[in-house]
Amino acid sequence: MSTPPPPKLEWRGVRKSFEDAHVLRGLDLSVAAGRSLVIIGASGQGKSVTIKTAAGLILPDAGEILYDGEIVDTADSRTRAALSGRLGMLFQSGALFDSLSIWENVAFRLINADGVARKTAKARAIEALARVRLGRQYADLYPSELSGGMQKRVGLARAVVSNPEIIFFDEPTTGLDPITAAAINDLIVQQVRDLGCTAVSITHDLASARTIGDEIAMLHDGRIVWRGQAADLDRSGDPYVDQFINGRSDGPIAAAF
Repeated sequence: MSTPPPPKLEWRGVRKSFEDAHVLRGLDLSVAAGRSLVIIGASGQGKSVTIKTAAGLILPDAGEILYDGEIVDTADSRTRAALSGRLGMLFQSGALFDSLSIWENVAFRLINADGVARKTAKARAIEALARVRLGRQYADLYPSELSGGMQKRVGLARAVVSNPEIIFFDEPTTGLDPITAAAINDLIVQQVRDLGCTAVSITHDLASARTIGDEIAMLHDGRIVWRGQAADLDRSGDPYVDQFINGRSDGPIAAAF
């Protein structure tokens, strides 16, 4: 009998604190190749720190981060740099550079990390923009000339331009109206499917979670308290999930003020 492949991405016993604030308290979580996992939870429970440790933006205090069974958080800088090339990320705020044109934003990694020539990088950026339904007429504009929804699409184009194996989505629909949010969700589903990549998202938007996630995990107090198929969210039987999805003030989750 053949041995099953390791998870595409895994957190093993990951802990992270900031002074006296213990954010991740032994996080154990994994995502199989080609799957889309959405992490939900109340504010301040460690969702952003979870994906930032996996993306290499924050180093954990303890535990391990693994890609394809290979430990990456303690690897040497050259290995970590090579592994980071397999990742893409859509940041919550878009995180576009105001002083760069749209195509330069999309091609930023290609030019500055991968050494791709500007002419080739621009062509690839325009192709990526087309994948998120933005024509080449937007390529030479600047972020300030685009709406919030268009800026999100530019951020998505940047996340997929290098055909990553793993993509992180940080609150992808925050600040968008429901119609624009639905369009962004559809684009995310399409891009993940077309690339065949693994996706990890964090969101407060339950409509988004149900749309883009194959599976949903509930994070509370730095640990996963429930995980299941997106279709099972309403019948989880978990008190944390039940309180969160119904927006009740009474329950095990204390309101954050």
